[in-house]
Amino acid sequence: MIIAAIVLFSLAALLGIFLLTFVLKGKETPKAVTFTHGPLAAIGLILLIIYTFQHSPAPIASLILFAIAAAGGFVLIARDLTTSSVPKWLALLHGLVAVAGFILLLKFAFLQ
Repeated sequence: MIIAAIVLFSLAALLGIFLLTFVLKGKETPKAVTFTHGPLAAIGLILLIIYTFQHSPAPIASLILFAIAAAGGFVLIARDLTTSSVPKWLALLHGLVAVAGFILLLKFAFLQ
Protein backbone atom coordinates (compact mmCIF):
# COMPACT_ATOMS: atom_id res chain seq x y z
CA MET A 1 0.00 0.00 0.00
CA ILE A 2 2.81 2.42 0.82
CA ILE A 3 4.45 1.65 -2.54
CA ALA A 4 1.18 2.44 -4.32
CA ALA A 5 1.03 5.76 -2.46
CA ILE A 6 4.61 6.52 -3.49
CA VAL A 7 3.83 5.77 -7.13
CA LEU A 8 0.72 7.97 -7.07
CA PHE A 9 2.58 10.82 -5.38
CA SER A 10 5.37 10.46 -7.98
CA LEU A 11 2.90 10.79 -10.84
CA ALA A 12 1.20 13.71 -9.12
CA ALA A 13 4.60 15.38 -8.63
CA LEU A 14 5.45 15.10 -12.31
CA LEU A 15 2.15 16.68 -13.27
CA GLY A 16 2.62 19.29 -10.53
CA ILE A 17 5.98 20.35 -11.97
CA PHE A 18 4.33 20.70 -15.37
CA LEU A 19 1.53 22.82 -13.86
CA LEU A 20 4.01 24.95 -11.93
CA THR A 21 5.70 25.98 -15.18
CA PHE A 22 2.40 27.45 -16.36
CA VAL A 23 1.81 29.26 -13.07
CA LEU A 24 5.31 30.75 -13.00
CA LYS A 25 4.90 31.98 -16.58
CA GLY A 26 1.54 33.55 -15.71
CA LYS A 27 -0.30 31.32 -18.17
CA GLU A 28 -3.57 29.49 -17.71
CA THR A 29 -3.10 25.95 -16.44
CA PRO A 30 -4.36 23.07 -18.58
CA LYS A 31 -7.49 21.89 -16.79
CA ALA A 32 -7.12 18.24 -17.85
CA VAL A 33 -3.73 18.12 -16.14
CA THR A 34 -5.07 19.99 -13.12
CA PHE A 35 -7.96 17.55 -12.76
CA THR A 36 -5.55 14.62 -13.01
CA HIS A 37 -2.91 15.96 -10.60
CA GLY A 38 -5.35 16.52 -7.71
CA PRO A 39 -7.06 13.11 -7.74
CA LEU A 40 -3.74 11.27 -8.06
CA ALA A 41 -2.42 13.07 -4.99
CA ALA A 42 -5.73 12.62 -3.15
CA ILE A 43 -5.76 8.86 -3.73
CA GLY A 44 -2.13 8.71 -2.62
CA LEU A 45 -3.08 10.62 0.54
CA ILE A 46 -6.00 8.27 1.23
CA LEU A 47 -3.72 5.25 0.88
CA LEU A 48 -1.20 6.90 3.19
CA ILE A 49 -3.92 7.58 5.78
CA ILE A 50 -5.06 3.95 5.64
CA TYR A 51 -1.47 2.72 5.94
CA THR A 52 -0.88 5.03 8.91
CA PHE A 53 -3.87 3.65 10.78
CA GLN A 54 -2.92 0.03 10.06
CA HIS A 55 0.82 0.09 10.79
CA SER A 56 3.17 1.06 13.55
CA PRO A 57 5.47 2.87 13.21
CA ALA A 58 3.73 5.13 10.74
CA PRO A 59 4.91 8.03 8.57
CA ILE A 60 3.07 10.67 10.62
CA ALA A 61 5.31 13.61 9.62
CA SER A 62 4.86 12.77 5.96
CA LEU A 63 1.11 12.49 6.40
CA ILE A 64 0.93 15.89 8.09
CA LEU A 65 2.96 17.56 5.35
CA PHE A 66 0.84 15.99 2.61
CA ALA A 67 -2.32 17.14 4.40
CA ILE A 68 -0.96 20.69 4.52
CA ALA A 69 -0.04 20.46 0.84
CA ALA A 70 -3.55 19.20 0.07
CA ALA A 71 -5.07 22.20 1.85
CA GLY A 72 -2.91 24.48 -0.26
CA GLY A 73 -3.96 22.52 -3.34
CA PHE A 74 -7.62 23.13 -2.55
CA VAL A 75 -6.95 26.87 -2.33
CA LEU A 76 -5.02 26.76 -5.59
CA ILE A 77 -7.74 24.92 -7.51
CA ALA A 78 -10.41 27.22 -6.09
CA ARG A 79 -8.41 30.27 -7.20
CA ASP A 80 -7.70 28.69 -10.58
CA LEU A 81 -11.38 28.03 -11.24
CA THR A 82 -12.76 31.34 -9.94
CA THR A 83 -10.11 33.86 -10.98
CA SER A 84 -7.44 34.02 -13.62
CA SER A 85 -4.51 34.35 -11.24
CA VAL A 86 -2.96 31.73 -9.03
CA PRO A 87 -0.51 33.13 -6.45
CA LYS A 88 2.97 32.04 -7.52
CA TRP A 89 4.21 31.98 -3.93
CA LEU A 90 1.39 29.63 -2.92
CA ALA A 91 2.04 27.31 -5.86
CA LEU A 92 5.73 27.16 -4.91
CA LEU A 93 4.95 26.62 -1.23
CA HIS A 94 2.43 23.90 -2.10
CA GLY A 95 5.06 22.10 -4.13
CA LEU A 96 7.81 22.50 -1.55
CA VAL A 97 5.65 21.15 1.27
CA ALA A 98 4.62 18.20 -0.90
CA VAL A 99 8.25 17.49 -1.83
CA ALA A 100 9.22 17.56 1.86
CA GLY A 101 6.42 15.10 2.62
CA PHE A 102 7.53 12.90 -0.27
CA ILE A 103 11.16 12.86 0.88
CA LEU A 104 10.08 11.89 4.39
CA LEU A 105 7.83 9.18 2.96
CA LEU A 106 10.70 7.75 0.89
CA LYS A 107 12.96 7.88 3.93
CA PHE A 108 10.35 6.05 5.98
CA ALA A 109 9.65 3.42 3.33
CA PHE A 110 13.20 2.60 2.29
CA LEU A 111 15.58 3.63 5.09
CA GLN A 112 14.07 2.06 8.17
